[in-house]
Amino acid sequence: MIRRVTYDEAADLLAAGEVVALPTDTVYGVAASVAHPAAVARLFALKDRPADVALPMMAASLEQVASAGVVVTDDLARLAATLWPGALTIVVAAPTELARRLGARESTAGVRVPDDRALRDLLARCGPLAVTSANVHGGEPCESAEQVDAVFAGRSDLAGVVDGGERRASVSSVVDVTSRPWRVLREGAISRETLGEIEESLR
Repeated sequence: MIRRVTYDEAADLLAAGEVVALPTDTVYGVAASVAHPAAVARLFALKDRPADVALPMMAASLEQVASAGVVVTDDLARLAATLWPGALTIVVAAPTELARRLGARESTAGVRVPDDRALRDLLARCGPLAVTSANVHGGEPCESAEQVDAVFAGRSDLAGVVDGGERRASVSSVVDVTSRPWRVLREGAISRETLGEIEESLR
């Protein structure tokens, strides 16, 4: 069984460069500090995730996204004001170093502020985290700590899991706002229609 940890213990592990599983506002995720490149690399290995499939980044706020070097454009600001915190990952232009650390082939990053107070408090303490669904790449996301056990049992590169009960909300939508018109890369909790209405309001 994967070691159960509190949010405080998870924060210490992440700050020390470990990989931790935790509940999000959608499903369970596995996380590593963006400040620790080696931990992000272990996150790719843990999931058997191809190196060219970029990891998204979670932050506590739009201000924390900006502190990572992301320029807050009008598009990003409007989406953040309307739909964050929430299940929307926004692909934006990002510093090359940050993009490469997350596995992006271009200077972009997918960023999100989750609608979960405990997770945002953790992010405020730890700084931005690379967070992706808790599963082997291509598999079904874990919806509980017990499912994390079943998928990752025996993996020494997962330092712990925060047990937050069941999480089974719709996955986040993903929209690329690096050009117009925006491209909806994945429709999840936020509909294409809602995103289209927001884009139209910016014209």
